[in-house]
Order: sequence, then structure tokens, then C-alpha cells
Amino acid sequence: MPRERTRPPTIIDVAKAAGVSKSAVSRALLGQGEVSESVRQRVIEAADQLGYVANAMARGLVSERTRTLGVVLHDVTDPFAGYLHVAMQTRATELGYAVVTATNPGDLTLDNALTALRTLISLQVDGLLVCSARFPSEQVLPFVDRLPVVAAGRRETALSSVCVDDRDGGERLADHLLGLGHRTVAVILVDGAYSYSQHLRGVAMIARLRDAGATVIVREVATNADVRDVLPDLVGLPDLTAIMCPNDRTQVAVMEYCRAAGVEVPGRLSVTGFDGIGPLTTSLLELTTFRQPIEDIGRAAVELMIDAIEEGAGEPGQLLMRGELVPGGTVAAVR
Repeated sequence: MPRERTRPPTIIDVAKAAGVSKSAVSRALLGQGEVSESVRQRVIEAADQLGYVANAMARGLVSERTRTLGVVLHDVTDPFAGYLHVAMQTRATELGYAVVTATNPGDLTLDNALTALRTLISLQVDGLLVCSARFPSEQVLPFVDRLPVVAAGRRETALSSVCVDDRDGGERLADHLLGLGHRTVAVILVDGAYSYSQHLRGVAMIARLRDAGATVIVREVATNADVRDVLPDLVGLPDLTAIMCPNDRTQVAVMEYCRAAGVEVPGRLSVTGFDGIGPLTTSLLELTTFRQPIEDIGRAAVELMIDAIEEGAGEPGQLLMRGELVPGGTVAAVR
């Protein structure tokens, strides 16, 4: 027979078990108003024993806040998205906020992202953190007047945003190659509609290399998954000495192709990436990359969001964070 579900405990049940009034339970659990330490402990113990969970929706009707942040995350399997989410969740918890996340095991399509956004708003979240490179800001703007919105990990102008300085990262990686004598370099340029951040760092790489007089071979791809399509006619070019990739996962894909094709990295071709996050930072790979301050980005995005909630949203602000060049074993000086 199916197990019969019991009625969830209410604040009245907690009050009865603790031997206090309903208002005393509310004050003790919310940390608002005066209540003695002994009463607070009795209430907490009673709530724990009963398995009481406060109804954030009902509480929000009274306070007009649920102390909950909604997060639209583009790809739960992407290390960048995963580490960013952990950083945001940790900081939100430290500041007394819960996080409700809508995500997808793969690139979040526009329709799915819009559905996720509307679902989070219907849950009465106090603010939205958008962490999806494929979610156009114009789709979010209609909701800005209803609640604060912050883009995390991507550059925006119409919305408040916190991200790494992609342009600076692209330029510093290009300078690294130039300093090692590379003068014919390929740049894999991701479509801006797919990822504006990755597109921006690629544009910065191209501009820096050309300003220095280098020959730049640009290969445009619609998505990161399309990189293998441009490699067959690229890796065999006789004068080419380096390939610059929009992120570390693309860099590894290029290295795998080179290995299968018998092209030595970095002996024949140097390869750079971007992100410097998660398992790909292992010393076994020794990737040359540009490390994003992912924890700082996540924490700052949450702090910016909570400031907007508690102090009132002002004009959109952009916070660019400086990353770190990581020289590795995938780049060598030109012979």
C-alpha cells in the first residue's frame, strides 16, 4: 500500500511544542523583534523535531520579500557555469538569501530560458541573476521594472553586470604569443549571438595581433561545437605557429585534433585557451590560458543584486574584474 502522507507542521504546531505564542515563534525564526535566547532555542529545537519549514511564499506576502534569488543558468554541465553557481549560492547563503535555479543539461535555448525566467518570477523571487550567454538582454528588459536583474559572467550595457574583462584577457594572451616570437596566428572567433563574451575576447586578440604587425588568420564558428569543422584546412598551414581559442574546452578540442593529425603541441603549433577553471586546470594538461576570478565574479554579482533589493535599484552598473594570465606547456617560443 502507498504510504500515507502526513500533514506538514505549521507555525502553530511549533508554538504548541515549544510552549510559546505564535508571534514568539515568528520572531525567533525570523530574527526580528525581541525574544530571549532560551525561547529562541526552544523554538529552534521544536521546529527541528517537527521538521517545520517556513513558507517563503506566505512570508513574502507579508514582508513583500521572500529573501530568495532566482538564477537562470545556461548549462549545468559547463564547468564555468557550475563554479559560478557555487560562488553565488555560497555568498547568497552568507547574506541570508536562498537561491532557486533554473538550468538545462546543455545550452539553454531562448524559449527554455524565457520559460525559466517566468517561472522564477512566479515564485516571487526578490531578484534575478542571469547567467546565460545566449539570453539576449532585450528579452530581459521588460522584467527590469518589476525586480532587480544582474547578469553574471557576461558583459552587458542595458543591465547591471559582473564579469571578467574579456578584452584585457584577449590582449594579454596575444601579447604572450607576440613576446615568444609568433607572427602568424589563427584566432577562432565565436559568433557574438552565441556568446558575446567569447566573441569580444576573440576580437581583442585579433586587434592586438594586427596592431603588432602579425598575420592573423580568422576562422569564424557559430558555436564552440563547430570548431572541428575549421581545423582540417588550418593546422597544416606552413607559416602558422599558434591557434588562439575562445575557451579552454575548445583549446582541448584543438589539441586532440592536432594529436590525431600528428601535429605536435607546442612543438609545431602553440595553442591558447581562456577561463582557467575546474578540472582543465590540472598540471597534467598545463594549459596556457587566462584565468577568470570566478569566485569573485559570483560573490560580487550577488552583492550587487542584494544592494539593489535592499537599497533600491539605480542605473545599470558594470563591474569588470581583472583575470590572470596563466603561462603553460601548450605554448612555446617560435624556433
